[in-house]
Amino acid sequence: MYEDMAKNSIHHSQSRYKALIEKVFFDRYKTGDRSVEFQREDLVAAANQIGIRLPKNLGDVVYSIRYRTPMPDSILKIQPDGMEWIIEGAGRSKYIFRLVRINRIVPNQELIAIKIPDSTPEIVSAYALSDEQALLAIVRYNRLIDIFLGVVAYSLQNHLRTTVSSIGQVEIDEIYVAVDRHGKQFVLPVQAKGGCDHLSVVQTKQDIACCSEKYPNLFCRAISAQFMENNLIALFELTVVDDEVKVADEKHYRLVPFDQIDDIDLEIYAIRSS
Repeated sequence: MYEDMAKNSIHHSQSRYKALIEKVFFDRYKTGDRSVEFQREDLVAAANQIGIRLPKNLGDVVYSIRYRTPMPDSILKIQPDGMEWIIEGAGRSKYIFRLVRINRIVPNQELIAIKIPDSTPEIVSAYALSDEQALLAIVRYNRLIDIFLGVVAYSLQNHLRTTVSSIGQVEIDEIYVAVDRHGKQFVLPVQAKGGCDHLSVVQTKQDIACCSEKYPNLFCRAISAQFMENNLIALFELTVVDDEVKVADEKHYRLVPFDQIDDIDLEIYAIRSS
Protein backbone atom coordinates (compact mmCIF):
# COMPACT_ATOMS: atom_id res chain seq x y z
CA MET A 1 0.00 0.00 0.00
CA TYR A 2 2.75 2.42 0.95
CA GLU A 3 4.70 1.63 -2.25
CA ASP A 4 1.58 2.41 -4.32
CA MET A 5 1.14 5.69 -2.44
CA ALA A 6 4.80 6.61 -3.09
CA LYS A 7 4.47 5.79 -6.80
CA ASN A 8 1.29 7.87 -7.07
CA SER A 9 3.03 10.77 -5.32
CA ILE A 10 5.98 10.62 -7.73
CA HIS A 11 3.65 10.42 -10.74
CA HIS A 12 1.65 13.39 -9.45
CA SER A 13 4.84 15.44 -8.98
CA GLN A 14 6.07 14.60 -12.47
CA SER A 15 2.71 15.63 -13.94
CA ARG A 16 2.90 18.97 -12.13
CA TYR A 17 6.48 19.50 -13.25
CA LYS A 18 5.62 18.74 -16.88
CA ALA A 19 2.75 21.22 -16.78
CA LEU A 20 5.06 23.93 -15.41
CA ILE A 21 7.80 23.24 -17.96
CA GLU A 22 5.26 23.18 -20.79
CA LYS A 23 3.83 26.55 -19.71
CA VAL A 24 7.24 28.21 -19.37
CA PHE A 25 8.45 26.83 -22.71
CA PHE A 26 5.51 27.77 -24.90
CA ASP A 27 5.13 31.23 -23.33
CA ARG A 28 8.56 31.99 -24.85
CA TYR A 29 8.98 29.67 -27.82
CA LYS A 30 8.63 30.94 -31.39
CA THR A 31 8.58 28.66 -34.41
CA GLY A 32 12.14 27.95 -35.55
CA ASP A 33 13.76 28.73 -32.20
CA ARG A 34 16.69 26.49 -31.25
CA SER A 35 17.04 27.95 -27.76
CA VAL A 36 14.59 29.39 -25.25
CA GLU A 37 15.77 31.19 -22.11
CA PHE A 38 13.93 31.36 -18.81
CA GLN A 39 14.58 32.07 -15.13
CA ARG A 40 13.66 30.23 -11.96
CA GLU A 41 11.14 32.95 -11.05
CA ASP A 42 9.30 32.15 -14.30
CA LEU A 43 8.35 28.79 -12.77
CA VAL A 44 6.70 30.65 -9.89
CA ALA A 45 4.74 32.87 -12.28
CA ALA A 46 3.67 29.86 -14.36
CA ALA A 47 2.49 27.98 -11.26
CA ASN A 48 0.35 30.95 -10.19
CA GLN A 49 -1.15 31.30 -13.67
CA ILE A 50 -2.22 27.67 -14.01
CA GLY A 51 -2.97 27.03 -10.35
CA ILE A 52 -0.25 24.49 -9.55
CA ARG A 53 1.21 24.11 -6.07
CA LEU A 54 4.97 24.57 -6.23
CA PRO A 55 7.31 22.03 -4.65
CA LYS A 56 9.34 23.14 -1.63
CA ASN A 57 12.50 22.59 -3.67
CA LEU A 58 11.90 24.54 -6.86
CA GLY A 59 15.09 23.17 -8.41
CA ASP A 60 13.51 19.69 -8.36
CA VAL A 61 11.31 20.73 -11.29
CA VAL A 62 14.30 21.14 -13.60
CA TYR A 63 16.13 18.15 -12.07
CA SER A 64 13.17 15.85 -12.68
CA ILE A 65 12.87 16.80 -16.36
CA ARG A 66 16.61 16.38 -16.85
CA TYR A 67 17.06 12.99 -15.24
CA ARG A 68 13.80 11.25 -14.38
CA THR A 69 11.05 11.96 -16.85
CA PRO A 70 10.78 13.00 -20.54
CA MET A 71 9.84 16.45 -21.70
CA PRO A 72 6.08 17.07 -22.11
CA ASP A 73 4.64 15.44 -25.24
CA SER A 74 3.83 18.86 -26.73
CA ILE A 75 7.55 19.77 -26.63
CA LEU A 76 8.64 16.37 -27.93
CA LYS A 77 6.32 16.79 -30.94
CA ILE A 78 8.20 19.86 -32.21
CA GLN A 79 11.62 18.18 -32.05
CA PRO A 80 13.14 17.69 -35.52
CA ASP A 81 14.27 14.15 -36.34
CA GLY A 82 17.56 13.36 -34.63
CA MET A 83 17.27 16.35 -32.28
CA GLU A 84 15.96 16.85 -28.74
CA TRP A 85 15.30 19.64 -26.28
CA ILE A 86 17.42 19.71 -23.13
CA ILE A 87 17.64 22.18 -20.24
CA GLU A 88 21.03 23.73 -19.47
CA GLY A 89 22.13 26.22 -16.83
CA ALA A 90 22.75 29.73 -18.17
CA GLY A 91 23.81 31.65 -15.05
CA ARG A 92 22.57 32.14 -11.50
CA SER A 93 18.89 31.02 -11.42
CA LYS A 94 18.87 31.12 -15.22
CA TYR A 95 18.23 28.27 -17.64
CA ILE A 96 17.96 27.65 -21.34
CA PHE A 97 16.03 25.10 -23.37
CA ARG A 98 18.45 24.09 -26.10
CA LEU A 99 17.86 21.97 -29.20
CA VAL A 100 20.74 19.50 -29.59
CA ARG A 101 21.49 16.28 -31.41
CA ILE A 102 20.16 13.20 -29.62
CA ASN A 103 23.02 12.10 -27.41
CA ARG A 104 22.31 9.31 -24.91
CA ILE A 105 24.66 7.82 -22.35
CA VAL A 106 23.36 4.27 -22.01
CA PRO A 107 25.27 1.07 -21.23
CA ASN A 108 26.15 -1.19 -24.14
CA GLN A 109 24.30 -4.39 -23.30
CA GLU A 110 26.71 -6.47 -25.42
CA LEU A 111 29.80 -5.47 -23.43
CA ILE A 112 31.51 -8.18 -21.37
CA ALA A 113 31.21 -7.87 -17.57
CA ILE A 114 34.55 -7.97 -15.75
CA LYS A 115 34.37 -9.79 -12.42
CA ILE A 116 35.87 -7.90 -9.49
CA PRO A 117 36.19 -9.28 -5.92
CA ASP A 118 33.52 -7.46 -3.95
CA SER A 119 35.17 -5.35 -1.23
CA THR A 120 31.98 -3.64 -0.10
CA PRO A 121 31.62 -3.99 3.70
CA GLU A 122 28.72 -6.33 4.45
CA ILE A 123 26.95 -3.77 6.61
CA VAL A 124 27.01 -1.31 3.68
CA SER A 125 25.68 -3.97 1.30
CA ALA A 126 22.92 -4.82 3.76
CA TYR A 127 21.58 -1.27 3.90
CA ALA A 128 22.55 0.10 0.49
CA LEU A 129 19.74 1.17 -1.81
CA SER A 130 19.89 1.33 -5.59
CA ASP A 131 20.36 5.09 -5.64
CA GLU A 132 23.31 7.33 -6.37
CA GLN A 133 24.57 7.47 -2.78
CA ALA A 134 24.80 3.68 -2.59
CA LEU A 135 26.45 3.56 -6.01
CA LEU A 136 29.06 6.15 -5.04
CA ALA A 137 29.86 4.20 -1.87
CA ILE A 138 30.22 0.91 -3.75
CA VAL A 139 32.45 2.50 -6.39
CA ARG A 140 34.60 4.00 -3.63
CA TYR A 141 34.97 0.83 -1.50
CA ASN A 142 35.88 -1.27 -4.55
CA ARG A 143 38.29 1.32 -5.98
CA LEU A 144 36.56 1.04 -9.34
CA ILE A 145 37.80 4.46 -10.45
CA ASP A 146 41.41 3.30 -9.94
CA ILE A 147 40.75 0.05 -11.81
CA PHE A 148 38.88 1.75 -14.65
CA LEU A 149 41.41 4.51 -15.33
CA GLY A 150 44.64 2.84 -14.18
CA VAL A 151 45.42 5.63 -11.71
CA VAL A 152 45.51 6.04 -7.93
CA ALA A 153 42.42 8.04 -7.07
CA TYR A 154 41.28 9.67 -3.82
CA SER A 155 37.80 10.89 -3.01
CA LEU A 156 38.01 14.63 -2.38
CA GLN A 157 34.42 15.66 -1.77
CA ASN A 158 30.85 14.41 -2.08
CA HIS A 159 28.03 16.52 -3.47
CA LEU A 160 30.01 19.66 -4.15
CA ARG A 161 27.63 22.57 -4.57
CA THR A 162 29.17 25.61 -6.14
CA THR A 163 28.65 28.12 -8.93
CA VAL A 164 30.21 28.31 -12.37
CA SER A 165 30.34 31.71 -14.05
CA SER A 166 28.73 30.61 -17.33
CA ILE A 167 26.23 28.15 -15.85
CA GLY A 168 25.19 29.19 -12.36
CA GLN A 169 24.76 26.71 -9.51
CA VAL A 170 26.00 23.18 -10.11
CA GLU A 171 26.27 20.07 -7.96
CA ILE A 172 28.83 17.35 -8.61
CA ASP A 173 28.00 13.94 -7.12
CA GLU A 174 31.61 13.26 -6.12
CA ILE A 175 35.06 14.59 -7.00
CA TYR A 176 38.24 12.53 -6.98
CA VAL A 177 41.81 13.67 -7.46
CA ALA A 178 44.26 11.20 -8.94
CA VAL A 179 47.83 10.63 -10.06
CA ASP A 180 49.22 8.21 -12.65
CA ARG A 181 52.56 6.39 -12.78
CA HIS A 182 54.15 9.35 -14.60
CA GLY A 183 53.12 11.79 -11.87
CA LYS A 184 50.40 13.43 -13.98
CA GLN A 185 47.58 14.71 -11.77
CA PHE A 186 43.87 14.62 -12.55
CA VAL A 187 40.54 15.85 -11.25
CA LEU A 188 37.75 13.33 -11.76
CA PRO A 189 34.13 14.50 -11.47
CA VAL A 190 31.85 11.50 -11.02
CA GLN A 191 28.18 11.44 -12.00
CA ALA A 192 26.25 8.51 -10.52
CA LYS A 193 22.74 7.37 -11.34
CA GLY A 194 20.73 4.49 -9.97
CA GLY A 195 17.11 3.44 -9.93
CA CYS A 196 15.04 5.15 -12.62
CA ASP A 197 17.39 8.13 -13.10
CA HIS A 198 19.36 8.45 -16.33
CA LEU A 199 22.87 9.69 -16.99
CA SER A 200 22.79 13.19 -18.42
CA VAL A 201 24.97 14.95 -20.98
CA VAL A 202 23.93 18.22 -19.30
CA GLN A 203 25.48 17.17 -15.99
CA THR A 204 28.62 15.95 -17.75
CA LYS A 205 29.11 19.34 -19.41
CA GLN A 206 28.52 21.09 -16.08
CA ASP A 207 31.01 18.82 -14.30
CA ILE A 208 33.71 19.48 -16.88
CA ALA A 209 33.07 23.25 -16.91
CA CYS A 210 33.19 23.35 -13.10
CA CYS A 211 36.47 21.43 -12.85
CA SER A 212 38.06 23.52 -15.60
CA GLU A 213 37.20 26.67 -13.62
CA LYS A 214 37.97 25.42 -10.10
CA TYR A 215 40.98 23.18 -10.86
CA PRO A 216 42.67 24.74 -13.92
CA ASN A 217 46.02 23.00 -13.27
CA LEU A 218 44.57 19.48 -13.20
CA PHE A 219 43.57 17.40 -16.23
CA CYS A 220 39.84 16.70 -16.08
CA ARG A 221 38.49 13.23 -16.87
CA ALA A 222 34.72 13.04 -16.44
CA ILE A 223 33.34 9.73 -15.16
CA SER A 224 29.77 8.46 -15.11
CA ALA A 225 28.55 5.41 -13.19
CA GLN A 226 25.27 3.57 -13.71
CA PHE A 227 23.66 0.65 -11.89
CA MET A 228 22.65 -1.85 -14.60
CA GLU A 229 21.41 -4.60 -12.31
CA ASN A 230 22.30 -6.13 -8.97
CA ASN A 231 26.10 -5.91 -8.51
CA LEU A 232 26.66 -4.89 -12.15
CA ILE A 233 28.01 -1.37 -12.67
CA ALA A 234 28.77 0.45 -15.92
CA LEU A 235 31.53 3.06 -15.88
CA PHE A 236 32.04 5.61 -18.64
CA GLU A 237 34.79 8.11 -19.34
CA LEU A 238 33.21 11.02 -21.17
CA THR A 239 34.57 13.99 -23.06
CA VAL A 240 33.17 16.91 -25.03
CA VAL A 241 33.88 17.15 -28.76
CA ASP A 242 32.31 19.95 -30.84
CA ASP A 243 29.97 20.74 -27.91
CA GLU A 244 28.73 17.13 -27.81
CA VAL A 245 29.41 14.59 -25.07
CA LYS A 246 31.22 11.51 -26.41
CA VAL A 247 32.08 8.19 -24.76
CA ALA A 248 35.87 7.81 -24.59
CA ASP A 249 35.74 4.47 -22.76
CA GLU A 250 33.19 2.12 -21.19
CA LYS A 251 33.64 -0.88 -18.92
CA HIS A 252 31.21 -3.05 -16.96
CA TYR A 253 32.18 -4.48 -13.58
CA ARG A 254 30.37 -7.26 -11.76
CA LEU A 255 31.10 -7.44 -8.03
CA VAL A 256 31.29 -11.06 -6.87
CA PRO A 257 32.69 -13.13 -3.99
CA PHE A 258 36.33 -14.02 -4.60
CA ASP A 259 35.58 -17.74 -5.11
CA GLN A 260 33.31 -16.92 -8.08
CA ILE A 261 36.30 -15.79 -10.16
CA ASP A 262 37.74 -18.96 -11.67
CA ASP A 263 40.84 -19.83 -13.69
CA ILE A 264 38.99 -19.37 -16.99
CA ASP A 265 38.01 -15.82 -16.01
CA LEU A 266 41.60 -14.99 -15.07
CA GLU A 267 42.91 -16.45 -18.33
CA ILE A 268 40.45 -14.36 -20.35
CA TYR A 269 41.42 -11.19 -18.51
CA ALA A 270 45.14 -11.94 -18.97
CA ILE A 271 44.68 -12.35 -22.73
CA ARG A 272 42.61 -9.15 -23.04
CA SER A 273 45.14 -7.10 -21.08
CA SER A 274 48.21 -8.28 -22.99
